[in-house]
Amino acid sequence: MNDILLMAAFAFLGAAVAGVLGAVALRLLRNRSLVVSVSVVAATAVTAMLLGTLAVAREMFLSGHDLTVVSIVCLMAAVVSLATAVLLGRWVVARSNALAAATRSFGHAFAEGGSFAPPAGDATAELAGLSRELAATAERLAQSRQRERALDASRRELVAWISHDLRTPLAGLRAMAEALEDGMAADPGRYHRQIRAETERLDAMVGDLFELSRIHAGALALAPTRMSVYDLVGDALAGADPLAREHGVRLVGEPPEPAAAVPVEVDGKEMTRVLGNLLVNAIRRTPADGTVAVTVAVTEQEGAAVVVSVTDQCGGIPEEDLTRVFDTGWRGNHARTPVPPAGAGLGLAIVRGIVEAHRGRAEVRNVPGGCRFEVTLPAATG
Repeated sequence: MNDILLMAAFAFLGAAVAGVLGAVALRLLRNRSLVVSVSVVAATAVTAMLLGTLAVAREMFLSGHDLTVVSIVCLMAAVVSLATAVLLGRWVVARSNALAAATRSFGHAFAEGGSFAPPAGDATAELAGLSRELAATAERLAQSRQRERALDASRRELVAWISHDLRTPLAGLRAMAEALEDGMAADPGRYHRQIRAETERLDAMVGDLFELSRIHAGALALAPTRMSVYDLVGDALAGADPLAREHGVRLVGEPPEPAAAVPVEVDGKEMTRVLGNLLVNAIRRTPADGTVAVTVAVTEQEGAAVVVSVTDQCGGIPEEDLTRVFDTGWRGNHARTPVPPAGAGLGLAIVRGIVEAHRGRAEVRNVPGGCRFEVTLPAATG
């Protein structure tokens, strides 16, 4: 038993010496090719076996012939191991170079809309996993680029529309001010009322722009409180009722489901603005004698949530525009709108920003005769 322990100790010491030398070699050659590293690992393994065998053989007092045979066997194993390591290293390096070339190609082609194409052929599990990650990253970059282009296009449209919408009332204000100044106004009181109305319109546009800028900058400070969704809907209906009467639109608040008494935790001021924007938009898009309906329901599909729906009779939104309804500056097809929009196309973008800040979502879908906007808010917990 002691002899076995002694041979094991000598074999371990010989292998340990080879392992230390191999570690030092890897440290010194860490910046070299993978082929070199793999060859060093193979050489270390064979050297460890050789030194351990020689140490044990010496203690066993083998004959010179036996020691030569053992040494030749170890030497042949070293040659085969090194050759295998070199071949393996070259194969891995070739696959790595192909992946690097594909990555460089994607980097050059990304600006022109190109996509990542992983190299063909077999690869190690690690390189294959890296290829999948690069492909997924390329897909996310492409989606991000599409979103950025869409945002850039909406910003350009917004600037154009805002410039037009500002220029028109400003020109009218200037003309009315000059008429009043020159004493050419036949009815000064009417001019004063018109100036006030145009000023309030400009103030509303500036307020929308300021609100949207806070949303995009992530600076929208919310003060959530626990409240009933009934109060929110009731306040919004009361605020929109005069506009509905002016346009000859019936404003209907359908009785909510009994389960809809689930409270919500929201910023009352901001959510009132959300519902107000949806109602104003629905009223302006609905022809006279039409109906705008507001409903409240509860869904358990993704946890308890309250859904507030605003349904109008605008005639529907083209399918290709449904995904753009909440984009900044979108105002739809004016040909289907009985009353021209009074804003700059910011109301629905503000709606989405505020709802998402409350960890909810805003959606729209077509229904017979019109469309339905839905605001889903998580129910208050506790």
